[in-house]
Amino acid sequence: MDLFGSSKQALSTFSPRDHSSLMYPVTDFLLNLVFVRGFSGFSHLVLLIGLLISWACKKFRLIPENGPNERFKKTKSLYYKPTLICCLGVSAFNIVLFILNCFYWYRKDWSEERVVTLLDLALRTLSWGALSVYLHNQFSKSKFPILLRVWWGFYFFMSCYYLVIDIVRYMKQDTLPIQSSVSDSVSLITSLFFIYVGFFGKQQSENTILGEPLLNGNVTSEDAESSKSKGDANVTPFSNAGILSILTFSWMGPLIAVGNKKTLDLEDVPQLDTGDSVFGTFPTFRSKLESDCDTNSKVTALKLVKALIFTAWKEIAWTALFALLYSVASYVGPYLIDYFVQYLNGQQEFRNEGFILVSAFFVAKVVECLAQRQWSFRVQKFGVRVRAVLVAAIYNKGLTLSCQSTQGHASGEIINFMTIDAERIGHFSWYMHDPWLVLVQVALALLILYRSLGLAAISALVATILIMLANLPLGKLQEDFQDKLMDSKDRRMKATSEILRNMRILKFQGWEIKFLSKIVELRKNETGWLKKFVYTKAIASFVLWGAPTFVSVATFGTCMLLGIPLESGKVLSALATFRILQEPIYNLPDTISMIAQTKVSLERISSFLRLDDLQPDAVQKLPRHSSDIAIQIVDGNFSWDFSSPNPTLKDINFEVFHGMSVAICGTVGSGKSSLLSCILGEVPKVSGTLKLCGTKAYVAQSPWIQSGTIEYNILFGKEMEIGRYERVLEACALKKDLEILPFGDQTVIGERGINLSGGQRQRIQIARALYQDADIYLFDDPFSAVDAHTGSHIFKECLLDLLSSKTVVYVTHQVEFLPAADLILVMKDGRITQAGKFNDILSSGTDFMELVGAHRKAMSTLGSVEAQPNEKIKSSEEEGNLASRNGNKDVQDGKTDDLFGTKGQLVQEEEREKGKVGFSVYWRYITTAYGGAFVPFILLSQILFQVLQIGSNYWMAWAAPVSDDVKPSVSGTMLIIVYIALAIGSSFCVLARSVLLSTAGYKTATILFNKMHSCIFRAPMAFFDATPSGRILNRASTDQSAVDLDIPYKVGAVAFYIIQLLAIIALMSQVAWQIFIICIPVIAASIWYQKYYIPSARELSRLAGVCKAPVIQHFAETISGSTTIRSFDQESRFQDTNMKLMDAYSRPKFNIAGAIEWLCFRLDMLSSITFAFSLVFFISVPKGVIDPGVAGLAVTYGLSLNMLQVWIIWNFCTMENKIISVERLFQYTSIASTFCYCCLFDTKTIINTDVWAIIGPVCPDMPLVLRGLTCIFPGGMKTGIVGRTGSGKTTLIQTLFRIVEPAGGQIMIDGINISSIGLHDLRSRLSIIPQDPTMFEGTVRSNLDPLEEYTDEQIWEALDKCQLGDEVRRKEGSLDSTVTENGENWSMGQRQLVCLGRVLLKKSKVLVLDEATASVDTATDNLIQETLGRQFYDCTVITIAHRITSVLNSDIIVLLSHGLIEEYDSPSKLLENKSSSFSQLVAEYTMRSSSSSAN
Repeated sequence: MDLFGSSKQALSTFSPRDHSSLMYPVTDFLLNLVFVRGFSGFSHLVLLIGLLISWACKKFRLIPENGPNERFKKTKSLYYKPTLICCLGVSAFNIVLFILNCFYWYRKDWSEERVVTLLDLALRTLSWGALSVYLHNQFSKSKFPILLRVWWGFYFFMSCYYLVIDIVRYMKQDTLPIQSSVSDSVSLITSLFFIYVGFFGKQQSENTILGEPLLNGNVTSEDAESSKSKGDANVTPFSNAGILSILTFSWMGPLIAVGNKKTLDLEDVPQLDTGDSVFGTFPTFRSKLESDCDTNSKVTALKLVKALIFTAWKEIAWTALFALLYSVASYVGPYLIDYFVQYLNGQQEFRNEGFILVSAFFVAKVVECLAQRQWSFRVQKFGVRVRAVLVAAIYNKGLTLSCQSTQGHASGEIINFMTIDAERIGHFSWYMHDPWLVLVQVALALLILYRSLGLAAISALVATILIMLANLPLGKLQEDFQDKLMDSKDRRMKATSEILRNMRILKFQGWEIKFLSKIVELRKNETGWLKKFVYTKAIASFVLWGAPTFVSVATFGTCMLLGIPLESGKVLSALATFRILQEPIYNLPDTISMIAQTKVSLERISSFLRLDDLQPDAVQKLPRHSSDIAIQIVDGNFSWDFSSPNPTLKDINFEVFHGMSVAICGTVGSGKSSLLSCILGEVPKVSGTLKLCGTKAYVAQSPWIQSGTIEYNILFGKEMEIGRYERVLEACALKKDLEILPFGDQTVIGERGINLSGGQRQRIQIARALYQDADIYLFDDPFSAVDAHTGSHIFKECLLDLLSSKTVVYVTHQVEFLPAADLILVMKDGRITQAGKFNDILSSGTDFMELVGAHRKAMSTLGSVEAQPNEKIKSSEEEGNLASRNGNKDVQDGKTDDLFGTKGQLVQEEEREKGKVGFSVYWRYITTAYGGAFVPFILLSQILFQVLQIGSNYWMAWAAPVSDDVKPSVSGTMLIIVYIALAIGSSFCVLARSVLLSTAGYKTATILFNKMHSCIFRAPMAFFDATPSGRILNRASTDQSAVDLDIPYKVGAVAFYIIQLLAIIALMSQVAWQIFIICIPVIAASIWYQKYYIPSARELSRLAGVCKAPVIQHFAETISGSTTIRSFDQESRFQDTNMKLMDAYSRPKFNIAGAIEWLCFRLDMLSSITFAFSLVFFISVPKGVIDPGVAGLAVTYGLSLNMLQVWIIWNFCTMENKIISVERLFQYTSIASTFCYCCLFDTKTIINTDVWAIIGPVCPDMPLVLRGLTCIFPGGMKTGIVGRTGSGKTTLIQTLFRIVEPAGGQIMIDGINISSIGLHDLRSRLSIIPQDPTMFEGTVRSNLDPLEEYTDEQIWEALDKCQLGDEVRRKEGSLDSTVTENGENWSMGQRQLVCLGRVLLKKSKVLVLDEATASVDTATDNLIQETLGRQFYDCTVITIAHRITSVLNSDIIVLLSHGLIEEYDSPSKLLENKSSSFSQLVAEYTMRSSSSSAN
């Protein structure tokens, strides 16, 4: 068979007899192919010369720049890119024709026509290639040049002329070379396009960097800077793309071009279209879900699915259409293979049958490519929408949860809903059409099999059904294991979130390794289910990879039994069908697994959305100014726990009028904070009425600060009003603090305000409330965290001045602030026992009298401090004062300025690697488990599988006869036996590969988890101060999940598909080695495309990882501050912020999907061209040169060549994107930890002698807080540390525990430098009650004794000493009674008492009290001080307190000011000097307190 015709005369030229048949000599000349091709070649030569002259003139500046047109420098035609691609296509098409002609004619005579034709094709190739280069590098106008448009017009007329000649010759029944017809038809089509764009094309201004051409656009760095595209200002080009751009994904070209020139940043990534943005899709989803869930029904998984489908039903319909089209197109090849084999065997049914078959194969491949690419992109686009709306729904629900619901679902668990479950449901879009597509594909396969093999197709159907039924138990197991896996992951993430939130406490106590072991134990439980899941997946993989072989064995065996002849064409058609059917069957385990996982995730999210919200009718909100009463509660009963028989608040009745000031007081646990919470609507109402008139602002007892600047926290969504802002700063005494901070109010606050003192955090949240200008203000003990002076200032400037006309309700333990109130409510056991003005209730009951009496008792100690030195400190007093003065002088002289420079912000942008993922990352990953010993065995298993599989098919193609009249080479029994043996061998290779891969992946994930968490828990506290917990949680959840379940299979898939591709190329080259020649440039082009694509895809993937952490961080902050957010009615603003963050995360995810399809489309086209070339070669070789059966086998495998090449590149790119998760885990396995954790000395003698000292300058990594401290504290004495808020008191304590390492100097205890001993040994021998009392989820016992070192008797003794024994005994379960997350079911004061119980158990020689009694009433404070005096009489006690009475019984007073020791002496000596700062503090406190006593 000839290459370009249907007979041996197909490529012959006109004979003399043909010429004589023409009527006129001129007509003969014009129809002569030599003239036609010669004229074409000459025309293209003229074009080529013109382009070379233009280039030379521009190169040597012979043509001056056109000044007036400079403004068009960056303006190009709308059709510039399609024109460039079309020119490249014409050039490529001509070179393909040139190669084919050379290949076919090299053994034949070289006639004049053939030489001229080849010359014409060569000149066409060069001229159109030169034109492409000109358009790409030199053209930069709004319209195409006139000469270029003239050429296109001339080319159009030439093309018409050529086609007319072809028609005339065909009508004359002359022999028409097929390549001439194809070439002329392509020329006419392309010339029509050039005419349209040249004369009718529109203009388009492209002034941004995103307007660069698709390939290698020349843009200088200056141009890039000047025209930098801002993602915030541009919507994705997809929203306005034309049909051609959508089909070819050319709209992604500009972004990929940018990524190929520079490292992509988020500002380079365009915004989402409204239809894909969560702002556009969430309202539709919410309205549908709400309409389905009326008042009588709850959210279910089914209703959730219906709402998701309704949100994007058009995308689902389009993807279904494309999926169906892809499925039908993919079965065209198997259907035609039998015809193709018979054609190669010489059975030609009609003229040009071979080329028609090739055309059908090629068109089917192109349709398959287009359909699959659109299907793949649109399901990912749908997944982006689904994930975004689910995260928005979860976030919004988190803002409205009731207290009971919150206690049942910790923040870590809710974060899992967002990071794992929503992500998985979005990923399910890949699989949503698979269940019905399997049925369609099986039906198509059966039709083809029935046509080829008749009734044997029934056995194929039965075998397929059996395989699918075999998957049911495996699928059920995977669903169960997935459910258990997610539950265990929830528990781990819940614990991790709590630990990260309280890491400072763990560091203080030396408990981090104990809590690390808790996380490891939770992970062990998780990995138990993970191991079962991955091994079940391996077994399912074995069953289903062997499924096509099982089906083929059953089918061919049936043929033998029924006597159906197995001809090679029919066998190959069946094998091709099985190979196509192999894809959905291969994907079946993943589909079943994904359905199981998605079902679990849907149930989890729907159960979360079903949780109870806050009671909407708990508070009756009245319109502003509609009533004189601001707050009214009548017969109110409120309970945090509805199941409890005793309400938290009972019989509450009071009224507050507008402008009133109300104070609430009472002992610890009496219900003060609960009363404020019930006014906010946070406590469920059992009965009664609560009315509220006006807007409200709330200041929580435990400060809630957002990550961001101080200004951002104070404004809290309001517009900046300079005057009001300055007044608020002044009233909250923040101006001096802002002067000290390096960036003033633009200083970025770390997570939970970590780089601020407790008093500064409290004042910032007070400033936030004041700036809101609300009607009603609720303050929950706002003065406990600030010193006496600052407390007085805030009370006077805020409550009595700025808020004098407002309604103010404040809780306080400081009796001195009570007389100013218009109404005082005294709480006890959840009831209001007394109400009235200060003097009225003072004599009307005992409860209030007890509080005032305790306060007066504490104040009486001020008078008992005698003005004489303490004998215990005489020996060190002078040395201490001298050291203090010398230390201060050094700093005042500026000597520390040389040591420390200006520092940056505490919280920096999250680090991300840039550039290519290094080979070292892959190497470290694959060698993590067993040193990579499994890798060669995994590869060997795949190679053997591939050899055996191809061998079995080769055997069938070779041994089966081509037709009925050919005698079989072997008997039918031998044919089937050998095939079955090879098939069984290949199946067991799959089993070995799957088990080994699952084992290696599981082991690697476990090792990486342990390494990362070990490094995190041993990291210095500075790491946690500067790293928002969202970043760590993102790695512990999303990245770890990818390492657990995705990355091993992605890495394996790349290796497996490469082996498969090499095997197919080897097979096709074995049939005809010439095919290998065309594979080389195609593979080279594919690699070039992949390298061109990877930089953008890699950075987009990294951006997605970086953009996800803020979503988690914002959500974690929102959950912890939900009460504050609701109190300010700021829910909508926070919801908008969450949606903006989600869109920022979705932008790179959307473009990742577009970028991979951009690449896959181009690779598909290259593979299709390779396949078409192979087919053309097969039909062109003479009969008998190659075996038709073996050639058919090559075609059978070639049908999957395009998919295989795409899968290799796709999996490789996906692997590189996914491996970033490993890269991110590696970042946290190398956290710098310069401190030895284990002890290097015999620690039994450490910290038990009399003297310990602090020497030298102490400084954290951020700006100096303590500067040049030098002092000595005698051992066994009581030291009180006082000072204004922010003076460095808490930082001083942190240096003792080495939470902050000294930047210079040293800290000595018992003559040993504490920097030279193990951290655990140091911290385990010190005790502290921290400023922020912390309780962990668990039991009372686990909170007091997490290390399990003490007996129950010792624990009860400690509880009784800290005044909590009776309270614990009343609780159900006593020591085993439940403590919720953060100890939310305990009051702040009770939590501080629990912290006291810990130190009473520990009985260390050194005890530090950091505002240990700030949240308790004065009476309880007195009891605590007495207890401490008895239990630690022979110990060194360091007390930080704003209550002056708490430090007056100290042996030494250290007064800090701005990080310096201002005063250091005994209380009596300092009080002797009336001008000392300490005397002034005491005087101020006394004056404030005496004013209350006077009242």
